[in-house]
Amino acid sequence: MSADPKGILCVADALCPATAELLGAGRALADSRGEPLALLLADGAEAEAAAALGADRLLLLEGPSLAGAPEDAWEAALKPVLEAESPRAVLLPGTVFGRSLAPRLAVALRAGLVSDALTLRFDPEGRLLAERSICSGNAVAEILVGRWPALATLRPMAFPRAVPGQKKAEILRRSAPAAVSKARVLSFVPEAAAEIELGGADKVVSGGRGLGGPEGFAPLRELAALLGAAVGASRTAVDAGWIPYRHQVGLTGRSIRPRLYVACGISGQIQHLAGMRSSEVIVGINQDPDCPMMKLATFSVQGDLVKLVPALSAEIRRLRGA
Repeated sequence: MSADPKGILCVADALCPATAELLGAGRALADSRGEPLALLLADGAEAEAAAALGADRLLLLEGPSLAGAPEDAWEAALKPVLEAESPRAVLLPGTVFGRSLAPRLAVALRAGLVSDALTLRFDPEGRLLAERSICSGNAVAEILVGRWPALATLRPMAFPRAVPGQKKAEILRRSAPAAVSKARVLSFVPEAAAEIELGGADKVVSGGRGLGGPEGFAPLRELAALLGAAVGASRTAVDAGWIPYRHQVGLTGRSIRPRLYVACGISGQIQHLAGMRSSEVIVGINQDPDCPMMKLATFSVQGDLVKLVPALSAEIRRLRGA
């Protein structure tokens, strides 16, 4: 890599809310040093929409399709492009894609990496400083990435999203070499349930150990359907096999920031609170009035979930005249 790096490069596999967060964080970093911001994207079909998200340049990879490709194929395709661009910092989303690709790129480029960043800034020498949560969310560490390029994955929902229409990026094309992956994708299996996706949900109803078993999620799903909410869960409920992992909220699951978060039978372990404490309104329903979730909640309801949740659903139906 160049001894004189310049600019911020965001890497995305598709246009999604995480990409807008990347560009929001990247724009702030780039402006702090008066350097350019670029977005690298593999899907040319989304070029026009991507170009409107505030980057100075949009780099489109041309060559074999990387859609659904294993991480080693992405690594082989991106390495020569990143070496040629020589950015000061490379940002990736805190998604399955970003979390699995970033360490590979860091090793390939002999670069520094900080994962799950909560904040990003440069020190006076142009080195990347990042804050990330440690000790199950009980403390925050500041990390200095002492070499270029500095790679970082972003904690979902931790950065403001770029607003479309700020400026139009110059669209450039970069050739990607044909990469032979050691892995082979055999098939894609879509999720069977037609549920509201947890990550971007405006309202979430979550359940934990207090539900008593998998059958306890049935009334929660009914309440979530009435509210137009996604269904979430604590790690305890997921580890017990009561509900699939895709519903898990917390440091080891999804970090979310809905307008309404209803916690049913969740005591509020530190790792769970770290993933939802930024919710606008939190409603805690629990028999223990002194548990951490009830203390954090905007509204706390002490009582028996078996009676309260169906009663709440019944009241919503009554108010709607259903």
